[in-house]
Amino acid sequence: MLRISLVLTFLACVLTLRAQQQVSFYAEDSLRITADLYLKDTKAPFILLFHQGDASRGEYSEIAIRLMKLDYNCLAVDLRYGDKINYVRNETANAAKAGDFDRSMLGAQKDIRAALKYIRRYNKEKVILLGSSFSASLCLLEAAGNKDIKAVIALSPGEFFRPELVVKEKIGGIAQPIFISATTLEYDFVKEMFSDISPASLHYFQPGRGRGDHGAKMLWKSSESSDQCWLELLLFFKKIRY
Repeated sequence: MLRISLVLTFLACVLTLRAQQQVSFYAEDSLRITADLYLKDTKAPFILLFHQGDASRGEYSEIAIRLMKLDYNCLAVDLRYGDKINYVRNETANAAKAGDFDRSMLGAQKDIRAALKYIRRYNKEKVILLGSSFSASLCLLEAAGNKDIKAVIALSPGEFFRPELVVKEKIGGIAQPIFISATTLEYDFVKEMFSDISPASLHYFQPGRGRGDHGAKMLWKSSESSDQCWLELLLFFKKIRY
């Protein structure tokens, strides 16, 4: 039995490795962007995954595999603003530093647009954007007026760009469905940020136990709120698919 278990574990690892492929493409300012492509089926819709500050595409190493089981392709992108997480360093941020590119949070909007353009080589399906912390706010800004974006999953969004830009003032016209998660400490501030959007478009998640975790960490197995958050996310996926 032990031998069988080891073989199954090995096969699972091999399949995971095959599912993940490191790719690169270029932003409009010629910065080389690194990403992990998780390709389930070229005809399946994409979820684009963007990390929080001081992190990398490694934030989604377990999340992307789970999303693939829901019949989505995923692209986990290293943004120019970040560092490393889960032993995965941010190659885009390193390239931006070496080439003296803009490395600001708002500058990472160029990387999101480049990712949207890159996945068009696979299909023309509408895309879901999933952002964590500052990138959740960037995803919301990108969704405003963009008909190619089907929905946004905003995990711990916030007003990260003041005084240069106020997110609340820019997202009032969003018509797409939005899934929003926030820790118990963030919840009231986040709810205020979405007060100008129709409640019918919003699907909130607040932890029922514990304080929750910031950003995409809410979906990690190690999070006390993971099972609750995944359940709400599954309900959201069901709602936007039918």
